Amino acid sequence: MKDILLITPPFTQLNTPYPATAYIKGFLNTKRISSYQTDLGIEVILRLFSKDGLSEIFETQPIEPSQNTARIFALREEYIKTVEQVILFLQNQNPTLARQICSMNFLPEASRFNQLDDMEFAFGNMGMQDKAKHLATLYLEDLSDYIIEQIDADFGFSRYAERLGKSANSFDEMYAKLIAEQTFIDRTTLDILQNHLDLMHPKLVCFSVPFPGNLYSAFRCAKFIKENYPHIKIAMGGGFPNTELRDLKDVRVFEFFDYITLDDGELPLELVTAHVLNNEESVEAEFKRTFLLENGKVMFKNNSKRHDYKQSEIGTPDYSDLQLNQYISVIEVANPMHSLWSDGRWNKLTMAHGCYWGKCTFCDISLDYIKIYEPISAKILVDRMEELIQQTGETGFHFVDEAAPPALMREVALEILRRNLVVTWWTNIRFEKSFTRDLCFLLKLSGCIAVSGGLEVASDRLLKLIDKGVSVEQVARVTRHFTEAGIMVHAYLMYGYPTQTVQETVDSLEMVRQLFEMGVLQSGFWHQFAMTAHSPVGQNPQEFGVMPILQDIQFANNDVDFVDKTGIDHGKFGFGLKKSLFNYMHGINFDLPLQEWFDFKIPRTTIHPDYIHDCLVTEEEFNFKGNSKVVFTKNKVLANNIVKSKKGNSWNITQLTFHLKTNIVKIELDQSKAQWFVEITSAYSIENQKKVTLQQLKDLYEKNFEDFELFWFSKPVQQLKENGIILSL
Repeated sequence: MKDILLITPPFTQLNTPYPATAYIKGFLNTKRISSYQTDLGIEVILRLFSKDGLSEIFETQPIEPSQNTARIFALREEYIKTVEQVILFLQNQNPTLARQICSMNFLPEASRFNQLDDMEFAFGNMGMQDKAKHLATLYLEDLSDYIIEQIDADFGFSRYAERLGKSANSFDEMYAKLIAEQTFIDRTTLDILQNHLDLMHPKLVCFSVPFPGNLYSAFRCAKFIKENYPHIKIAMGGGFPNTELRDLKDVRVFEFFDYITLDDGELPLELVTAHVLNNEESVEAEFKRTFLLENGKVMFKNNSKRHDYKQSEIGTPDYSDLQLNQYISVIEVANPMHSLWSDGRWNKLTMAHGCYWGKCTFCDISLDYIKIYEPISAKILVDRMEELIQQTGETGFHFVDEAAPPALMREVALEILRRNLVVTWWTNIRFEKSFTRDLCFLLKLSGCIAVSGGLEVASDRLLKLIDKGVSVEQVARVTRHFTEAGIMVHAYLMYGYPTQTVQETVDSLEMVRQLFEMGVLQSGFWHQFAMTAHSPVGQNPQEFGVMPILQDIQFANNDVDFVDKTGIDHGKFGFGLKKSLFNYMHGINFDLPLQEWFDFKIPRTTIHPDYIHDCLVTEEEFNFKGNSKVVFTKNKVLANNIVKSKKGNSWNITQLTFHLKTNIVKIELDQSKAQWFVEITSAYSIENQKKVTLQQLKDLYEKNFEDFELFWFSKPVQQLKENGIILSL
């Protein structure tokens, strides 16, 4: 029996739990409030894709089936026979099945397998496990197509009835579907929900709804609870209400939910919980950013004077209760970053609440989740990493920041290395000039494997209009630093930004082409600009040359339809931009004229063909930054005193040997300087808590020798810097 049942409704992702309920459960633990969490999405998927689930799906003869559906139905016994073994394989519990799957005569094949002609092009000589995962993913997608055509048109692996939640200014369509007959997916979901309710006997059920594709299921589940467990109170929070339900007016919503909370959920939920558990009926009850129904009217209550909790106070996310070994790793598309999202298990953490930049004009910077910036100390973050490793057995981490701060990333990396942890991590960034070659190398040493960041529209004029705070030249240099360190770089790309011309779209594509051709970008994704109600563009559209098409808001309010005064149909560029990017990601067709990607006339690019090359060949000048922190990554050095002779003269030197993971670095120094250097590397190595700046190092050097700059920029020291033995951060 638990006081609170935390639910992620279907569907979010298949490979790892969405972290919101784990964050909330971790906080509730600090308040000694008992809770249980479940991800209904993975539970429904596993119920559907089982022998019993498929048997039930195939019980009914298809009605007016397409050729593809008829084929799947004809092969139904093969699907029922193989499905549970495929699921076990995708759960990493049956790796030997890979050889069977790759034999190409094991899985039944329908239309999704038609793309196999392109698989070698898309994936190259991928390993057998990855190839088998991709084939198994196609197999599941075939079954998904069958479900969509014959069972439930709204089904989707990572979204369900998403169109009902997207820009749903009115609640009418959602309400009509909720009072209609339950679908097969509904009945499966509600059966699993009932089992949890009967086992836990909660007093409060909380739905975390991160995306539009979770919304319908949350309402359907809430309706079931209201009808069958009327004593249980129901709340909703999460990314969707935080961004879309801020102007909620429709009273019908509260036929399903008692409370809807906005923004950081810890304090609002604590107050709602107190209200429910203590059976408070007083109109003076405290609430924080909470919608509820009062005297038949939708009221927004924010009468608590208590401040939100600091990030250091909310506890470590708690993944207990979730079936971590039941999630499935799929490989859907040949995009390196997308494969990170869908393959493997990742513990989710946040380095900093909000965004330290907070200026981009397309972003919801007026909302607290962006506006309120609050970093967590590196020590607390790495403490939480160690706790999660202990709890989940997983050493992979995805930091889900809006944009991770470079200085904090540096401190986290140093803390990971000091504790000698072996972890793998990735995050979202801004392409800051702070990401120097040395910082990127340090991040790699600590386990960073990938970063994603917004290049958006690769045009300096538009980047200024966006207030991105970066230039294309800066992005090129930063991506080179990451790439040279062995960290994969993914770029978010945008087209159709207000006032963007056709010429700028073509030039932006040329910039992207050159970045891939130079090898400094490995992954990317184009999306068309969407105007949101909470962004500077949405709040001041006239300043950006767009005319909003305003609707009466009774329910959701986020995406705003608009007319671009340029009159350009930006949508027609989508296919060509994505097709060219697919080729560039696979290192081919860089020499094709840009016109080849489009079936309509485009202007020639005005970007010089060597623009990115010239940005990258610009030498970084030697400069002395006294406040730079100096870190020595190796404190184990072999010193060998030798005598050198030339033209009858001899002198004593010391040869220093550094054994790195993949090579050996040897340098020669004057014996006295070598001795000083060995002592310094030991005193200020990563393992040592002591820190030293370049100016302090200069002062220490010049107590014994002259002209530190001559030593610091000498060939032997430069060799150590180039191999990452000395990092200046």
